[in-house]
Amino acid sequence: MTTHKERMTSKQAWVLGLASLASFMMALDSLVVTTTLHSIRQDLTASIQSLEWVVNAYGLTFAVLLLTGAALGDRFGRRRVFTVGLAVFTIASVACALSPDISVLIAARALQGLGASMVLPLSLTLISAMFPPQQRGKAMGLYLGFTGLATFSGPFIGGVIAEGLAWQWIFWLNLPVGLAAILLTARRVDESVGPNNRFDLAGVVLVTLGAFGVVWALVRGNVAGWGSLEVLGALVLGVALVVAFVIWERRATAPMLPMRFFRLRAFATANPANAAVFASLYGTMFFLAQYFQTVHGEGPLGAGLRLMPWTATLMVCAPIAGRLADKVGERNFVAGGLLLQTIGMGWITLVADSDTGYLELLPALIISGAGLTMAMPAAQKAVVGAVKPQEIGQASGAFMMLRMFGGVLGTSVTVAVFAGAGGYASAEQFGEGFTAAMSAVTAIAFIGMLVALGMPGRRRHAVVAPPQTASAVPQREGVA
Repeated sequence: MTTHKERMTSKQAWVLGLASLASFMMALDSLVVTTTLHSIRQDLTASIQSLEWVVNAYGLTFAVLLLTGAALGDRFGRRRVFTVGLAVFTIASVACALSPDISVLIAARALQGLGASMVLPLSLTLISAMFPPQQRGKAMGLYLGFTGLATFSGPFIGGVIAEGLAWQWIFWLNLPVGLAAILLTARRVDESVGPNNRFDLAGVVLVTLGAFGVVWALVRGNVAGWGSLEVLGALVLGVALVVAFVIWERRATAPMLPMRFFRLRAFATANPANAAVFASLYGTMFFLAQYFQTVHGEGPLGAGLRLMPWTATLMVCAPIAGRLADKVGERNFVAGGLLLQTIGMGWITLVADSDTGYLELLPALIISGAGLTMAMPAAQKAVVGAVKPQEIGQASGAFMMLRMFGGVLGTSVTVAVFAGAGGYASAEQFGEGFTAAMSAVTAIAFIGMLVALGMPGRRRHAVVAPPQTASAVPQREGVA
């Protein structure tokens, strides 16, 4: 029986609803774009490298500024920064819709990532601050369910909009939703601040420039030549800055990513394994809808519908994996999930060509989707269970950042492989590139599986916590 104290108050409902709406909007925008890449390429005469930046500009900006957004909320007010982030995201969405060329679209997507880096971490912080520990799990489940709905419906919604209206409308829809969310947040959400009033500016600069250098080298390799001064210089500089970031983080008084976490076996293995999950996910997402449109001749709607069995596994497998991970161990789910992704993508690599029917690919899509969605929650449980309760927020923020870096890297690698083996000149040429790209995805998943096998076995007493950001360290009751 639900007691009065356990019932959700009106104020809690508003915070949960607005946080979930914001998360839905951000998650949807990262997915609907993949279904419309074919339309964007034709409309703006974009190259494969430009399309890659349409996806990566958002992910890279979001990844490097996520922890900074959380810290800014703690210092200047969570509601204030959350609202500013919504405003930035909404304005950037309008800029995306009005983009006259691909360069403007890429810049606007980067601005969207900036807005998302303030909104998403603080949406979790607002929920954690509003709900006591005994209610937080249920609230977080509703929040994540709403985000999962965006993942499930994203390809379909993108296809409907691109085919029924135009690809620009995937961004125009954010305008009324964003304005409503801003006004309601100002009226219904109380202001709060956090204890973390410092953020690691030097760390942000080093990791941003380092990641940009590595990604730039991967993007430009096939165009400028892998042995060119531009590519080698960008790669060497990027790696050097990443090393400098690691050295700085070991000495910084308030590091954005404490290097001591990597002395914990679960943290040091679950994070790269999960990065491989997202690298293979984003690499697949970038090309799959384009394959159905370019090779099978489907429209955006048809491509979106064909992706739904793949994304639908999130609604089934993720909750089951989250509940069972404590009983059978996170390692089994992460390694097993990556094994299924390896099998599914290997299957597609072997059979996909211009004559392959959809039904021949369907089992592989379901196997792949099931693998990815059973690995994600288990990897997160392993990371937050590796640290002390008071460090869960920081560890979870680092987890979110590293998985986005995985997505950016996965997109860059698969596009580089595609561009080296195929192109857009014909369906046959695209098919050759697609097969090569899926072989790269398969290799990434297999490497991730090997890393996941190094995770510790089942813990007797696992620490289970909802995903938090660096600013949202809950006071957990009864956790030793």
